[in-house]
Amino acid sequence: MAGNPRNGRPYRRLVDWLRTQRLPCWLCGHNIGYELDARHPLSFTLDHQVPLSRGGQLLDPANARPAHRRCNSARGNRTAPRPQPKASRRW
Repeated sequence: MAGNPRNGRPYRRLVDWLRTQRLPCWLCGHNIGYELDARHPLSFTLDHQVPLSRGGQLLDPANARPAHRRCNSARGNRTAPRPQPKASRRW
């Protein structure tokens, strides 16, 4: 396959399919700003539950999850989501 597979039609179809579902971020649980510019930290990105660098499949819908750009970047290639920080008793 020549070129970047993320620029291909099958990948764009998967992104569009996931976008139409309007699901919340699978990492933090908050709503995603689907109408935001793609560069915005709270905009939609396709995240892979099993990272591609760890053997996850690029075009498998069962491996595709909606995420905020910020949450996706913070997770990196870890297989488990980063634990949410606990609120301190001190304000």
